[in-house]
Amino acid sequence: MKKKILHTVLSIAVGAGILSVGGVPAQAKSQSQEMNDSYAIAFKGGLPENYQEVIRKAGGEVTKVLPEVGGIEAQSDEPSFLKNLKANSSIEAANREIPLTIDKTAVSPYHYGSSIIGQQNSESYWDSQWDIQRVTNDGKSYDIETGGYKNKDGSITHKAVVGVIDTGIDESHPDLKNNIIGGRNLVPAGMDESETGDPADIKDRNGHGTHVAGIIGANGKVKGVGPDLGIRSYRALYSEQALGLPTWIIDGIIAATNDKVDVINMSLRFYNNTKMTIEGESYKSVAETLLWKRAIQYAIKNGVTVVAGSGNESLNLDDKKEVNKFLNELYEPYGMSVKGPATVVPAQMPGVINVSASTKWSTQQLAFYSNYGNSAIDVAAPGGDYGPEYAETNDPAAADPSNLILSTWPTYLGTSYEFNAGTSMATPQVAGIAGVIKAAHPEYKPAQVSARIKQTTLDYGKNGQDALFGSGEANAYRALENIKKK
Repeated sequence: MKKKILHTVLSIAVGAGILSVGGVPAQAKSQSQEMNDSYAIAFKGGLPENYQEVIRKAGGEVTKVLPEVGGIEAQSDEPSFLKNLKANSSIEAANREIPLTIDKTAVSPYHYGSSIIGQQNSESYWDSQWDIQRVTNDGKSYDIETGGYKNKDGSITHKAVVGVIDTGIDESHPDLKNNIIGGRNLVPAGMDESETGDPADIKDRNGHGTHVAGIIGANGKVKGVGPDLGIRSYRALYSEQALGLPTWIIDGIIAATNDKVDVINMSLRFYNNTKMTIEGESYKSVAETLLWKRAIQYAIKNGVTVVAGSGNESLNLDDKKEVNKFLNELYEPYGMSVKGPATVVPAQMPGVINVSASTKWSTQQLAFYSNYGNSAIDVAAPGGDYGPEYAETNDPAAADPSNLILSTWPTYLGTSYEFNAGTSMATPQVAGIAGVIKAAHPEYKPAQVSARIKQTTLDYGKNGQDALFGSGEANAYRALENIKKK
């Protein structure tokens, strides 16, 4: 597989990760700098009653409390803060948080997509939705389960709900508004001039979250995998650059679980390393790893199926040297280096369905940007690309945007529909399948949902389990066939 990185159009979410592929915009750098005094802290056996005092005495201030996982986020400009925390026996681990950002700044063939939208029937863009056509067997899965049903008064009863932890959502979008059932804002006040801390502010400033939501449950000019699934938005990334911290995402997992969603979609990811050096200061990112694990276990224990993307760096996740070489080359200009094995989180956490990205044109090759690995990938799903000629030559003139993924876009960002590609687009295909399975069988536990998805895939690539497609490409019709109770 070619080691090429598609710099912008792939909705790249790179982390352990202060950087996104292609570089960080100047504004993102300055905002990230403001978050550099944030710390993730994991306590032993739950939060002690005096946790506020513990943090204050160490020289910090608590900014987010995560009681379900025995963790907190704190801020401190005290140089000895971590050292002070280590002296407290109630703390299991602590580390400085490193921000995540989604980069969309470089020039690409992406703009060709708008002309395709303009040529379509104004009532439907189904003909451009090759991905949903394939996943639903040309819409046949809708005859079995759509995720809900319409009542006599025109309202929709949602039989299952998918929580989308992302950049927010356009609640007014005509293809989404009947399926959106609220959500929560997890971004603290003051991160920029628009951030007031309003818990109901789920407005999508970036577009990524709205695109993802449409793949799951759009019902209008474009269709999602489950056109009647409920969607709850958990906005954990802010600004046009979609910045966020790990504890905000973890908070989203907890919030979605407490709201009793059936499925969580995370089209984002960080890299966790056992050891990282930042400007000469070494630390272990154990606290984040502990909190990620605890949050995902909390979700699964409460019946929530968790789906996440494998990442867009064309890396063999089984090859730790390859992964660390990539990260060190990426981080070197920023005074950062990594050691020890790197893990993509949340995708490689136990219990999470880890998704790679397949293409319109091949049953033997992944999209060139998709991460892969025998021990990493569970299933693949359509993520899109620019077609076989572009994959071979990387020549923008060869790009065929009909191979991209069409979905909803915030109406106030210039267009109501847009094309995109990435494991960010593959992940909600699988989350949508998990949602309609839960709608058909609400008694299914996460392990049963995951098993059903894996058992009913299209066996692309090598026979059986393989490093590119895992069990194969996920398919809603095959997953629903013969299991729905009549």
